[in-house]
Amino acid sequence: MAMRITRRRLIEAAGVTAASAALPGLPGAALAEATESHGLSTFGELALPPDFPHFSYVNPKAPKGGTLTLQIKQASGNQSFDTFNTLNIWVLQGDGAAGMDACFDSLMAGSGDEPGSLYGLLAKSVAISSDKLTYRFRMRPEAKFHDGSRVTAKDVAFSLNTLKTKGHPSYRLILGELVSATAEGDDIAVVQLSPKRSRDLHLIVASLPVLSEKYWSTRDFTASTLEPPLGSGAYKVGRFEQGRFIEFERVADYWAKDLPVNVGTNNFDRVRWEYFRDRQVAFEGFKSGVITFQEEFTSRIWATGYDFPALKEGKVKKESLPRTEPVASQGWIYNLRREKFADPRIREALGLAFDFEWTRKTIMFGFYERLTSYFENSDSKAVGKPSPEELALLEPWRGKVPDEVFGEPWLPPVSDGSGSDRALLRKADEMLRAAGCKRDGNVLKLPNGQPFEIEFLDSNPALQPHTQPFQANLKRLGINATSRFVDPAQYQRRLDEFDFDIITRALSGSAIPSDTLRVVYGSEAAKTRGSRNQNGISEPAIDAMIEKIGQARSYAEAVTAAKCLDRLLRAGRYWIPMWWNDQVWIAHWDMFDRPQTKPKYGSGAPGTWWYDAEKAKRIGKA
Repeated sequence: MAMRITRRRLIEAAGVTAASAALPGLPGAALAEATESHGLSTFGELALPPDFPHFSYVNPKAPKGGTLTLQIKQASGNQSFDTFNTLNIWVLQGDGAAGMDACFDSLMAGSGDEPGSLYGLLAKSVAISSDKLTYRFRMRPEAKFHDGSRVTAKDVAFSLNTLKTKGHPSYRLILGELVSATAEGDDIAVVQLSPKRSRDLHLIVASLPVLSEKYWSTRDFTASTLEPPLGSGAYKVGRFEQGRFIEFERVADYWAKDLPVNVGTNNFDRVRWEYFRDRQVAFEGFKSGVITFQEEFTSRIWATGYDFPALKEGKVKKESLPRTEPVASQGWIYNLRREKFADPRIREALGLAFDFEWTRKTIMFGFYERLTSYFENSDSKAVGKPSPEELALLEPWRGKVPDEVFGEPWLPPVSDGSGSDRALLRKADEMLRAAGCKRDGNVLKLPNGQPFEIEFLDSNPALQPHTQPFQANLKRLGINATSRFVDPAQYQRRLDEFDFDIITRALSGSAIPSDTLRVVYGSEAAKTRGSRNQNGISEPAIDAMIEKIGQARSYAEAVTAAKCLDRLLRAGRYWIPMWWNDQVWIAHWDMFDRPQTKPKYGSGAPGTWWYDAEKAKRIGKA
C-alpha cells in the first residue's frame, strides 16, 4: 500500500507564472500575480521538479503481486484498534475499518523525504493567488472513480463542504476557516480561505479524501455503513467479516498507477487487516503466519517472544531500524473536566507515584526512554531556558501562566528504581495536602471531603503490568485507583462524551508543527463532543501559541512557537508521560523485498515493499 503522509503543511508558490487567460475568476491584482505549481511546499521551493519520475526511496520496477497481512497499530478519527462496524471513516458514528484511506485519492500526495511538501495526484497543478487565500486546483481529466466515472471539481467541492459540515469533529474544527469550495466546470476546483486562515489549511485541503458526489447523493453521509463507498484510489474493498478482518484488492487499471507519486508503491495485490482484541493472541497469529508483517510495540514480546521455530529456521526476520521521525506523545492523560483534577499540584503529585525506572528495568527489559516532551525526538522539543525568540512570544503571558514557563522546562522525576520511592511518595503526599487533601486513616479525601478515587479506563488490558504497580503506589497515598475495561464501542462512546477519569493516549509526532494541534489542545476542541482534546485543555496562552504556529512563515518561527507550546503544556501537568523507543521494531515473514534506501522520515515499511514469489516459495508461503 502507498505510504501515506497524513499531516500537511504550508505552501509557498513555486513553478511557472500562469498567463491571465488561464486563471479566470481571480481579482485583477491577484490574477496578475498568481502562480501555478505542480505541488505545494511549506516554507520554500519544492525539492523535486515538475518532471520528476518517482520518489528516491522507491523501486520504480517493483513487481506487483502477493498478499500483505497486518494488524491495525495506529488509529484516527472513528477507528478502533479492536473492531470495526462501518466503512465510513469520516464521521463520528461507528468504529471505522482499518485501511480505508487506500481506497481514496486526494488532490495531492506527500513525500517521505519532505514532510512539508505535496505533489499532484488528482490535481495536476494548483494556482495560488498573491494573497494566498484562493487556490485553484486543475483536475486531471484522466482521474476516475472505480466505476469508471470521472473525478471532477464538483466532487472536490462536495467533499470539502460535506466534511466541514457533516464530518468527524476533527474535520469540522480543522476546516472552520474554509470559506467556500466551488467548481468551475469539471476541471477547476476553487478553494477560498478566510483571512484568518491558518498557515496549513490549504495543505490540509489538498490532502483530504475526494468522495463521489453522485454516490453520496442517495445515501446518509453521517450514518454507519458496511456498503463499500465508491472510491478512486489504488485499492478497493474486497472480502470482509465485520470485526474480524477486511481485505483490499489492488485496482489493476488504477488510473494513477503511473503518476510519479505512485510509482514503486501499492505493490501488493491484496492487503488484509486482521483484528484481535488481545495482543498475545495477535502475536500468536503472527507466529503462525496469519499476520505476515508486524511492527512490535511490546518490549516483553520483543525481548522474549521471538524464539519460535519459524524465526530459528530463518522463515521470519526480526530487525531494529533507527527511528528518524518524531515520536508519539504517549501518556496517561487526566480529564480536566473532573473537579478532582482541577489543581495542578494534585496532577503532579499523582505522577510522582509512577516509577518509570523500576518499570523500565522490571517490565520493559531495559528498553525505552522516558518521554519528557510533547515533541520528543524533534526540533520542537523545549530544552533549557527560553531563547530570546521564545521569550518574545511568552512575555505577554507573564503572570498569567506558571513562572516555570520562563525557566527550565518541567521534567518528570527520576526515581530510585525501587518500585516505591519513599522520597517521591513523601513529596506527593505533601503536595496533595498543600492542595487541600486530607488523610482519614487509609483514605485520602479531596478538598470537598469526598474519598479520592480514580478509574483508569481502557478497552484492552495490555498495559496492566505497567499500570498496576502505579496504582499500588497511589493506594499507598490513600487513593483508590482501579482499572475498568469496556468493549471498544463503549470505550469510544465514553471518550466521545468525555466520560472518564484517566485514559492512555498516544498522538503521532510531526516533523513540522502545525496548527492542527488545536484539535488536540485548543479551547474550542475542549468543548466539542468527539474531539481529540480529551484532556479538556482550555488555556488562552496555549491557544495563542497554536495560532503562532499556524501563522509562522518559516520553519524557525514554527519551531519557536512549538517550543513555547511545549513549555506551557509541560507546566500544566496535563499528563503523566510514558516512554518512547529510538528504534522501530519490525518483524516479517521472509517473503518480501524492499528498496535499498528508505525515506528520510520513516522506515518505508511496508508501504514501499513488495512481494517476492521466490522467497515465499522457499519458506512454503507461495
